[in-house]
Amino acid sequence: MTLTEKPTRARYVAMLMIFVSVVITFLDRSNLSITAPAMRAELGIDTVHMGWLLSAFGWTYAFCQIPGGWLVDRIAPRYLYPIILILWSFATVMLGAVSGIVTLIALRLLVGLLEAPSYMINNMVVSSWFPDRERAGAIGFYTSGQFVGLAFLTPLLLLLQSHYGWRTVFYTTGVGGIVWGLIWLWAYRSPRESTRANAAEIAEIEAGGALVDLGSVQSRKERRSITWAEFSTVLKYRKLWGVYLGQFAVTSCQWFFLTWFPTYLVEFRGLSFVKTGLYASIPFLAAFVGVLLSGIVSDRILRSGASLGVARKTPIICGLLLSSSIIGANYVDSPELVIAFMSLAFFGNGLASIGWSLISSIAPRNLIGLTGGTFNFISNLSGIATPLVIGYLAQGGNFAPGLTYVAVVAILGALSYILLIGKVERVEP
Repeated sequence: MTLTEKPTRARYVAMLMIFVSVVITFLDRSNLSITAPAMRAELGIDTVHMGWLLSAFGWTYAFCQIPGGWLVDRIAPRYLYPIILILWSFATVMLGAVSGIVTLIALRLLVGLLEAPSYMINNMVVSSWFPDRERAGAIGFYTSGQFVGLAFLTPLLLLLQSHYGWRTVFYTTGVGGIVWGLIWLWAYRSPRESTRANAAEIAEIEAGGALVDLGSVQSRKERRSITWAEFSTVLKYRKLWGVYLGQFAVTSCQWFFLTWFPTYLVEFRGLSFVKTGLYASIPFLAAFVGVLLSGIVSDRILRSGASLGVARKTPIICGLLLSSSIIGANYVDSPELVIAFMSLAFFGNGLASIGWSLISSIAPRNLIGLTGGTFNFISNLSGIATPLVIGYLAQGGNFAPGLTYVAVVAILGALSYILLIGKVERVEP
């Protein structure tokens, strides 16, 4: 190497790989919402039992976050990601082969358990590959995968369902995940182990704050057992709780769209499956634009000289306040106006979806995985609460109280970011 060697850009390959992984992850956690109306009609499932089925993923996904964080701190992403991805994709395939409500719930519990470490792995990969000045943009880009995949693929999956039945949705998304898991195992490496990144790029990103040894096989060999003091660290700081509670609000809105939204359009608004696919894609496109804009705006605010806290919190707070506009759908009748309010709310949700950038900046240096696990555990309790609350509130066929619940939680989340977090800086126990 010479002193003038031009840095490579291998980190963008890593970012693209996470993006594809997120697309698959969210298809596998939301495919049930796509099939729910058809499944209810064929299998005779009422709204309460469908609420339990839709929430099953959230139970294991939330409660396995902290064990998942412990696992992420000890097994390199190159190996852990494909193992869990292939296993949960196989469970997804099996969802298409069964009919009993108990078996369906059991398989969704299994998918939630296996997906639990996924976002912590994403965060670890970005923390190791990207400097501070680029991290929010990278997080915004890969987070957009959760919306762009649903925006473009939901209509296709609904079309597939209308021609070949709801079971084909699970077969298609599950097989896609298995294939991608094999590709990840073959292609991904940490910065120190990558053959794509030269020394100049590694030096550049390390100087900018990237934790380049994070996620390497060698770093796992040096990890010691977690202590109760470390566990208490991720629970005792107010600034961490501000992010945890704020993200609960973000994911509450998100889980409405990932679970009940297609059913809301079909059963409450009276749209056909084909129209539902077209209308449902619009809010996901709006969220896609929102999450891309949030990362770009956040990094630009930071580069303009504003503090890290202002740069990271501004899009999130504005996004949560916009998410509360979902309540407007209760006061209009035309499908176009309903979708307009839903799109505005989900655009806001996308704008608020860079909470992981704060975890990257404030988590204790040696507890990135555990902090991320706690963050995802608390926030994804909404994956349990939102489907169940709306399922019970909608027993009479009225979804309006459920939308009010989502709006109120969004406002409380904005207040959490405003009042609890304070200065954004890394926690140093």
